[in-house]
Amino acid sequence: MAANTTLRWLQGGKRFVSTDSTGHSVTLSVPQDNFGMKPSELILSALAGCASVDVINILRKKRTPLSFLEVNVTAEQDEDPPWTFRKIHVKFMVKGEGLTAKNIEQAIHLSEENYCSVAATLRGVAEITTSYEILEE
Repeated sequence: MAANTTLRWLQGGKRFVSTDSTGHSVTLSVPQDNFGMKPSELILSALAGCASVDVINILRKKRTPLSFLEVNVTAEQDEDPPWTFRKIHVKFMVKGEGLTAKNIEQAIHLSEENYCSVAATLRGVAEITTSYEILEE
C-alpha cells in the first residue's frame, strides 16, 4: 500500500498547503504566520483522526454506534531540536445509546494496538496513553 502527499510552499512566509492522494488539502504554517496548523501538531491531529475512524468502525460493528465523538490530544516534546514527542495522551469523549465502558475500552485498545498506522508509527518514539469519558446522552 502506498501513500502520497504533495506540499507546496506559498511564497512570502512559512506557509504551506499539503495535498493528499485523494486531492484533499490542509494548510500549515509556523505560529508567527498564523495561517495554518503547526506541522508538529498535525501529527497529533493525524493520530486523533486515525484512532477515531477505527473506534467509530469498531463500535458500529458492535452495534453501539456513537452519536458524539471528540478527541483531545496533549503531548510533551523535548525542549531542544528536533523537539521530539515523548509522551502523548489521547482522550476520547463519547456519547452513544447503549455504549458501555467495556465497548469503548475494547475499541480504543484495538485501534491503538492493531489498526491505527499513526499510533504504530509514533509508538517507537513516544509513550502513548489513552483515556475516555462517556458523556450523558
